Amino acid sequence: MFHAPSASLNAAQARAESIGYLALTYVGKRLPLQVRHSAAGYFIGTTEEGGPVSRESVEYFRSYQAADQALTTGCWQQRLHP
Repeated sequence: MFHAPSASLNAAQARAESIGYLALTYVGKRLPLQVRHSAAGYFIGTTEEGGPVSRESVEYFRSYQAADQALTTGCWQQRLHP
């Protein structure tokens, strides 16, 4: 179950710090953004202890390289709700 947003950073600030906005807002954890993979494709998200915490990007990417480039360049759209 998700709790009401409680982050002290907005999405742009979290992105500037390269941490997951949804992870911070809904789980209360400052986790680094990274490329993740699921059955739907590659995406930008967060993990903790090897397990998924949040999918931060709206987009799914066809390859690890495309997702990594989006993360590096900032050319991706932040999800605002889980």
